[in-house]
Amino acid sequence: MDATQRPQDVITVDVHKAKGLIASGHRYLDVRTAEEFNKSHVDNALNVPFMFKTDEGRVKNPEFLSKVASICNKDDYLVVGCNSGGRSLRACIDLLGAGFKHVTNMEGGYSAWVDSGFAGDKPAEELKTFCKFRP
Repeated sequence: MDATQRPQDVITVDVHKAKGLIASGHRYLDVRTAEEFNKSHVDNALNVPFMFKTDEGRVKNPEFLSKVASICNKDDYLVVGCNSGGRSLRACIDLLGAGFKHVTNMEGGYSAWVDSGFAGDKPAEELKTFCKFRP
């Protein structure tokens, strides 16, 4: 386990490549809050929030890695996404540090997914949320 993973150690792909990876069998791990996820998400996505909203702002989910480990194997191929790419990049760093071997960050997050027309017929404004968290 290497706890010194850095952003440059994370493979990041655009939403078109991410969609192809998901279609080929990669699992999609959505690290947005349950509220964001319930608004709209990638089909068949798994949801484990990387952060929670609190009165003090956003705080990291202390059970993130254990929750992911309970639903994914360290050999699973994962595409990780959030709303815009910040939380998912940090989640990827933590997952790689915890020994997950095949982790890919989806650049631009779910907002880019929606902007690319992959979310269906609803207007983008109804599907997207604003993310104030940045790494």
